[in-house]
Formats: sequence, structure tokens, C-alpha cells
Amino acid sequence: MTGARDVERALAVVTAALRPTVGADWGVPAGDLDWTCWQTGAHVAHDLLAYACQVASGARDAYLPQDLVVRPGATPAQVLQAVETAASLLVLALDAAGPGARAWHFGTTDPSGFAVLGVNELLVHAWDVGQGLGVVVEPPEDLAQVVLDRLWTRAPAGPAWEVLLWCTGRVALPDHPRVGDWAEPSPAPAVGAGQDW
Repeated sequence: MTGARDVERALAVVTAALRPTVGADWGVPAGDLDWTCWQTGAHVAHDLLAYACQVASGARDAYLPQDLVVRPGATPAQVLQAVETAASLLVLALDAAGPGARAWHFGTTDPSGFAVLGVNELLVHAWDVGQGLGVVVEPPEDLAQVVLDRLWTRAPAGPAWEVLLWCTGRVALPDHPRVGDWAEPSPAPAVGAGQDW
């Protein structure tokens, strides 16, 4: 089951790939996104903090009425630091959550669900930033596979990282044209979680 250690591994992939780029221009587009690399990094920090707050609060009916705002003048190094900090807070929340903890993410989600959402957010958007900055981001296959196993259980066969990029609308696969816009999925139910996501 996906957990805090997987979030730590995903963060390590992201920082190893992107820390050398903090002197570059993060004002360029992040791959095919409408966002710049800077905006994409700020988005990741926002979402990871939101996941951490959901897990910590146990809010069951909606996301908490708060948003992380990265100051407009923040440097790329500071944006990456915000991502690292938000990921660390998610790890702390996951480690502190009991096995019965649940919170809202378009349904009731267990801590493992929030962990896999965090891993997906880190990996896929790091790839976007890497595309903009000319940096290769390629996580271990088993880390990409845990995302597929929970979020895209009907994904086509193939190398896990390529399939994850296909599922999120970033690349085409043989016999599978590139998909259009994607909405962040809700985690599939964990084993033994009943109706929970």
C-alpha cells in the first residue's frame, strides 16, 4: 500500500532532477501546460499542502477553505523549497494518521489514497517542468506502478512510467493515441476499505 515512504521517494526524484535547474528561467512553459515552470511548481506545493491538511484535519465533506499562495517574487529555488516543505508536511501527516483515518477528496479517501495522489502530483508535474527546462525526469518503474495500481486500474499494459504519462494526457503510446484533458482521479478503494476511496 502506498504511504509516506513513497512520497519521500517521489520527492527525491523531483529534487534530484530539478534542483540543478533553479538558476534557469522558470518563466518558460512547463511542457504542453498553460502554466510556466514556476506556476507548475507553485501548484504542486499548493496541492501537497492541501493533501496534508486534509489528512491532518480528517475533513470529510470538502477541502478546507484555504489555499497556499507562493509569493510572486519567489525564486525558482524558493518554489522548489515550498514543494519540498509541503511534501514533508504530507509525509508527517501520513505518518501520524491511524489506519482508520479518512478525509475528503471527491469522496472519502484513506491516507494511502492521499499518498498516491501526492506521488502522482510530484512525478507528473516534475516531468512537465523538466520538459520546459530540458531536464529528464524518470522515476523508478515501481514508483510509477503504485500510482497506476491505485489511480488507473484499467490502464493499458506497458512500461509504468510511460503508461502514467499517457494516463495523464502527456504522451501517446503504441496503439493508444494521446488522451485529451484529464481530471485528477479519485483513488480506487483500498483493500478492505469498503466504500471508501
